[in-house]
Amino acid sequence: MPKKIMVVDDDPDIVDYLISVFEDHGYDTCRASDGISAYEVAMAEKPDLITLDIEMPHEWGPRFYRRLTSEKEFSDIPVIVISGLSGIHLAIRRAVATIKKPFDPADVIQIVREALGE
Repeated sequence: MPKKIMVVDDDPDIVDYLISVFEDHGYDTCRASDGISAYEVAMAEKPDLITLDIEMPHEWGPRFYRRLTSEKEFSDIPVIVISGLSGIHLAIRRAVATIKKPFDPADVIQIVREALGE
């Protein structure tokens, strides 16, 4: 069964691009456009890894991540921060990686594979 990656970003072009990259590499995917909907999607879809933007409407990425990881089943879920903001390496200390936009999709896939133990 393929691993599932949840893409959380308020830019639909970034979401569509990442979804296509992940699906082209055999991953299942799900998506959300802000931290509030991301929480609901995560609860329903049970992703194995999350890519997360920092600055989004309604609820910023770090707040969503804190709320999600307070749930026992998500306490150790790997997250990759993908953002255009500076200082993103400080946003979520437990992130397996921080990637600045624009990014190379090959780098993202390599990080995903390492984070998922593939």
